[in-house]
Amino acid sequence: MLKKTLKTTTSADASGSASGSRRKFLTKAAVATAGTVGAAMAAVPMMAKAQAPAAPAVGSGPITMRWQSTWPAKDIFHEYALDYAKKVNDMSGGKLKIEVLPAGAVVKAFDLIDAVSKGTLDGGHGVTAYWYGKNAAMALWGSGPAFGMDANLVLAWHYYGGGKALLEEIYKGLNLDVVSFLYGPMPTQPLGWFKKPVTRPEDFKGLKFRTVGLSVDIFNGMGAAVNALPGGEIVPAMDKGLLDAAEFNNATSDRLLGFPDVSKVCMLQSYHQSGEQFEILFNKKRYDSLPAELKSILQYAVEAASADMSWKAAHRYSQDYIELQTKNNIKFYKTPDSVLQNQLKVWDAVAAKKSAENPLFKRIYDSQRAFAERAVRWQQDTMVGSRMAFNHFFPGKKG
Repeated sequence: MLKKTLKTTTSADASGSASGSRRKFLTKAAVATAGTVGAAMAAVPMMAKAQAPAAPAVGSGPITMRWQSTWPAKDIFHEYALDYAKKVNDMSGGKLKIEVLPAGAVVKAFDLIDAVSKGTLDGGHGVTAYWYGKNAAMALWGSGPAFGMDANLVLAWHYYGGGKALLEEIYKGLNLDVVSFLYGPMPTQPLGWFKKPVTRPEDFKGLKFRTVGLSVDIFNGMGAAVNALPGGEIVPAMDKGLLDAAEFNNATSDRLLGFPDVSKVCMLQSYHQSGEQFEILFNKKRYDSLPAELKSILQYAVEAASADMSWKAAHRYSQDYIELQTKNNIKFYKTPDSVLQNQLKVWDAVAAKKSAENPLFKRIYDSQRAFAERAVRWQQDTMVGSRMAFNHFFPGKKG
């Protein structure tokens, strides 16, 4: 438009129009151009304002979730719950904040899943074996020999072999309104803490013993009188003589919980919980209400925390294993093969009985068997043993 007007003006100038008319036009054109540029400049911040995300309302903050773990505050397991929460909080950039309370802060440890389902808590951190009383099949995620699978292979079965759908079926059948994520493969757990070394299967006859999940059935089958106490109650019970022996989980947890104060003998290696993992729970309604972005963060933080937990466990457990011997005068013994073989024999009877009573138990058990048949064979055929290399490099440390 501006070019056409300038052309017309030049033509009039050539035909004798006064130079004042030309100056007058140019002045008007300059003013019009300046007005157009000014209007455009004024529109820029308005457009930017219209396209920018709306600022948070005054007083608004992150979405908060109140969690509880099933562990005492001093246990490394509670630390793992805090580690997961920190990963979520950091990855969300302040949009989501999980606050984690220790066991008993809101509900008792074994009541956690009900509190999450009802919305009393937004989420929690525990193990599926703790819900064993609702359906014995839930203890298959950790209790028993798992057909030779370690905890990492059990997680592989869970996420790629059909286990996740089966666990969701259990929760749906129990009307538990939860979303579950399994993570954190635990190393094989010790047989437990005793007054004197276990030398034969008969040593369990009449023994007052603590364990949880399907391990209750295993040790009952071995002749023990079992009491399924939460972690924080075990050592006080042993101190009062209510328990003769107990198992919990690992060198670090056992040390922090005070086992060295009530026992000086720990038996290593067992099939009662050789493939357990942790569980992260969310109230389903609360979880479903979250934006897709935050749901993705919760999921991928599970995987990140699972790897981190494995690395931290190897570091901390090995440190405390040495310090229990050097500072607490704990004597560690390998569980005799006769006891391990007896565990497998008792397990066969337990699994057969539970399978006959509970069709879903049998489906889960058969699913694990099918996965383990190829996965354990692959792992055994592929992985080189560590003992030969260790004995070569550390000949003075042979067991």
